[in-house]
Amino acid sequence: MMIKVEAIIREEKFEDVKAALNDIEVNGITVSQVMGFGAQRGFKEVVRGSEVEIFMHPKIKFEIVVSSEEWEEKAIKAIQKAAFTGEVGDGKIFSYEIRNVLKIRTGETGYDALQS
Repeated sequence: MMIKVEAIIREEKFEDVKAALNDIEVNGITVSQVMGFGAQRGFKEVVRGSEVEIFMHPKIKFEIVVSSEEWEEKAIKAIQKAAFTGEVGDGKIFSYEIRNVLKIRTGETGYDALQS
């Protein structure tokens, strides 16, 4: 079984989460800058003298594919611990099964495609 773990976190927690995943020796991470909002909703800001309501907050999205439920649990625990502030807006972690993976260069599939 292969599992994809996605985490949406605060921008300022990027280095902490990256280090936590490195510490547990996760290989292969994709990171994107994204925008979104959840329970914290928007906030008001003055832009060029006018008050504007901002709904989207800058966030960081980590995507990791792991080869077992054991690694899923390790990755989720590491991310949760590193991303935690206790404030609204800490983010979310999602995980779901991957049906297949193909390494373009070699044609390997499944577990073999996840190896270096």
